[in-house]
Amino acid sequence: MSDTILAAEPTVRLIAFLAVLTAMVIWEVAAPRRRRDIPRVIRWTNNLALVVLDTAILRLTFPILAVGLAATAEDRGWGLFNNIDAPVWVAIVVSMLLLDLAIYLQHVMFHAVPGLWRLHRMHHADLDFDATTGLRFHPVEILISMGIKLAVVAALGPPAVAVLLFEVLLNATALFNHANIDLPRPVDRILRWIVVTPDMHRVHHSVDPRETNSNFGFNLPWWDRLLGTYVAQPAKGHSGMEIGIEQFRTRRDLWLDQMLIQPLRGPASGGALEARSQRRRSSPVAPKQTKLGKDQLDR
Repeated sequence: MSDTILAAEPTVRLIAFLAVLTAMVIWEVAAPRRRRDIPRVIRWTNNLALVVLDTAILRLTFPILAVGLAATAEDRGWGLFNNIDAPVWVAIVVSMLLLDLAIYLQHVMFHAVPGLWRLHRMHHADLDFDATTGLRFHPVEILISMGIKLAVVAALGPPAVAVLLFEVLLNATALFNHANIDLPRPVDRILRWIVVTPDMHRVHHSVDPRETNSNFGFNLPWWDRLLGTYVAQPAKGHSGMEIGIEQFRTRRDLWLDQMLIQPLRGPASGGALEARSQRRRSSPVAPKQTKLGKDQLDR
């Protein structure tokens, strides 16, 4: 079984990736949520070039990736689920939930630790928000993320099929929740109880650090709600909010060479610790969250 999964993994992941990316691009062209400010040719060519570079570096650096490690752990009896008698379906479901929680916590860490924020802010420095933004991560962040994921897989000992399903779903939802697509508002309000929607995740890409440091989930929305990092809507509405971070605002910053050296440029401002200190300075008592009216939800 594990051998079959390992053999099928590259094909399954590539087909799923291309299918979802194509669907999101077509949807963005047909029904965009926000007006596009930067020509697609600038952003898409550099964001997609970064994906190719990230993939090559990842494959050259790690001799084994998450699905392969899960298969190895199963053969050698490593990890929790390889040492307890649990039904396969329970192991699959619980493993996928815990892997998603690990990704959420990792995301919070990349915002909270200044050195890691320097790497992660490149993802936030995109000046528009579409499916290719979900592919835009610094190579060093990709390597650290894979190291964390491998550690979690080794500790959990999840079935290889659970890791493959999680990887496919995570990639698909990352493309979906970064897409510039116009979901009907009633659909969004229901769907965001099940999966992170574009409107929910777009708040996380606001230039306002208080909104940047919210809505950390990529796949499941429950961790943000349970752990107090959920913000329903941006203060200026989705049409009025500004995308990106304050430090890198020129079109030249969108080029691949500039993206790669961004961690070395300027102060590590805009992270979660700074946003928390700003909130304390501006308001000693946290204001009550108000329910947004229909006009604010539609902006």
